Amino acid sequence: MTRIAELNSVPITPSETVWTPEDAEELYRINSWGDDFFFVNEKGRASVRPVHGRKNDIDIHGVVQQLREDGVHFPVLIRFQDILRARVVQLNEAFQAAIDEAGYENRYMGVYPIKVNQLHEVVEEVLEAGQPFGYGLESGSKTELIATLPHLSSDETPLLCNGYKDASMLRLILLGQRLGKNVIPIMEKYNEFERLMGLAEELNAPLRFGVRVRLSTSGVGRWADSGGDMSKFGVSIPELITLVETLKQQNLTSAFELLHFHMGSQITDVQTLKRAIKEITQIYVQLCKQGIPLKYLDVGGGLGVNYEGEFTGAESSVNYTLQEYANAIVYAVKEVCDAQKVAHPVLISESGRAITAHHSVLIVEVLNTYKKDEVTSNFEPKAEDHSIVQEMNGILKWVSETPSNSLPVLLEAYHDAVEKRLQADSLFSFGYLSIDQKAIAEQLYWSICRLINSKVHAEDPEWLPPELVALDDLLVDQYLCDFSVFQSIIDHWAIGQTFPIMPIHRLDERPSRRAVLVDLTCDSDGKVSNYVSSAKDKRFLELHELQDDEPYYLGFFLMGAYQDIMGDIHNLFGRVAEAHVYADEEEPGGFYIEKIIPGTTVEEMLAMVQYFPNDLHKRMESIIRQKVSEGAFRPKAGVALLEQYKRSFKQSTYYHALDT
Repeated sequence: MTRIAELNSVPITPSETVWTPEDAEELYRINSWGDDFFFVNEKGRASVRPVHGRKNDIDIHGVVQQLREDGVHFPVLIRFQDILRARVVQLNEAFQAAIDEAGYENRYMGVYPIKVNQLHEVVEEVLEAGQPFGYGLESGSKTELIATLPHLSSDETPLLCNGYKDASMLRLILLGQRLGKNVIPIMEKYNEFERLMGLAEELNAPLRFGVRVRLSTSGVGRWADSGGDMSKFGVSIPELITLVETLKQQNLTSAFELLHFHMGSQITDVQTLKRAIKEITQIYVQLCKQGIPLKYLDVGGGLGVNYEGEFTGAESSVNYTLQEYANAIVYAVKEVCDAQKVAHPVLISESGRAITAHHSVLIVEVLNTYKKDEVTSNFEPKAEDHSIVQEMNGILKWVSETPSNSLPVLLEAYHDAVEKRLQADSLFSFGYLSIDQKAIAEQLYWSICRLINSKVHAEDPEWLPPELVALDDLLVDQYLCDFSVFQSIIDHWAIGQTFPIMPIHRLDERPSRRAVLVDLTCDSDGKVSNYVSSAKDKRFLELHELQDDEPYYLGFFLMGAYQDIMGDIHNLFGRVAEAHVYADEEEPGGFYIEKIIPGTTVEEMLAMVQYFPNDLHKRMESIIRQKVSEGAFRPKAGVALLEQYKRSFKQSTYYHALDT
């Protein structure tokens, strides 16, 4: 190893020469966000244990190798379908445990809000896993309602209908009810209730509905405005009283079956949840005492996912476990109901993020790395080199001889290096420094910065001047990855959502580089800006040096909620390929690939923005014919060029090393 290579931004001390898979688990915080699904095996590879209650390990890198052999184009989203089942079971078992422990005198019925991930395979898997528990669905739009109605195979399966509803959507809901299905529209506004009553009377249909109430308790975190006075959904308490009076006047109180509230996605603090539960339960018991025979209490969504691997209550984490979440709801409802001597309601929650997030892993290949250019370890200036080069080489030697604890000297050396670089730039601008000499001066500058940064990190002082702090940003590597931030992790770009990212192999090797991940798009925002790590600085990710002729794969974890659906088509990068994987102990590697869905082709993406092959082919053919007529190339070459252009329509929108 050369001296310059040793001066990496991840310093290694003599006592830290051994690196184990357990060290990798700690660095990338796997034990905190993995929820017992993900770990590093003894070979140093990211692995998954997807089947609830069974030790059936799958080497994720082994899945990637199989997909490569099958000719799948990367990037690829791997869906571990068994995890969906496991999460449904875990959620229902947590509520049942809370009900048993508390002596709660009713049951729990969960529903999956399909807005979180509407993909058909995901919805079917969740429904099938939830069948023993009476698990249902939630729709929030007309299109979602049309998709979910035919999936109510049992008349008992609940389908809750949220969102603003026009007359045609309300007619579909009444259609479902007339078919004997357990479809419950949830009124978001009072005028929506009036419209439903009118349609039910017009169609001579029985009336059944729920009401979403706007609580005084506000949410917490990024989606705080989903609850409280600023919520765009829900009826106010005065509107609720008016609604109840209308029902009493028309002898329709039995139609009001469900009371609902929602605090927003990713509730970070369990104490805020408890306050909201007590407030909605107070409303529930008082309505019951007024003669409203409510059956269901729907506590909405918000069960969070610990993306950051910390129990801090920060925006991308939560300060509670799944069991504590269930306990908080069950005990709070029971306490209020018992105090008011009111029967316990059926409890409903609308957990989507917590059900789907873990099952998807995006696999991305690192294509290249970009580092600051530095001089070689044995560099010596030539006698004819410019004085600026000689002086900067002197600064480099001065820094190399300076102890790590001499912070004032290191700071002075940095200031001198900055001054000399500015002089080099000025000399070059006025024509007094050749481009070759300017290049050497820049290499020396970055070598000085790297060496100063390494010494500062080795000392780890409590305080640093801003100039030396800024070196971390200046010296970080860029790892170019084959994906689009805007397509695959749009929440990171849009709202700063943090996702766990780590290599899926070589985890028994100490990472030696600090990197920022950048994507294929031409947008400066196309990068990952914060990471899940045990390191102090979360702006960088510790990764391995790339090796010649060996792919380096990164896994983006907890991708299953929202990211699948909300992707943007910036630069016309399309959906990535998908692989649906199931655990099977009898198969090689403990898994089989049930389905592979190819990624979006160039032709499909162009059609989305109204570019069509026939028109484009004709236009390109016209250009080529003109060039042939002008003698730019022979007709045969023109035909080959046109065929090359046409073949590109069937290709993936992402990078491929081989031109096929």
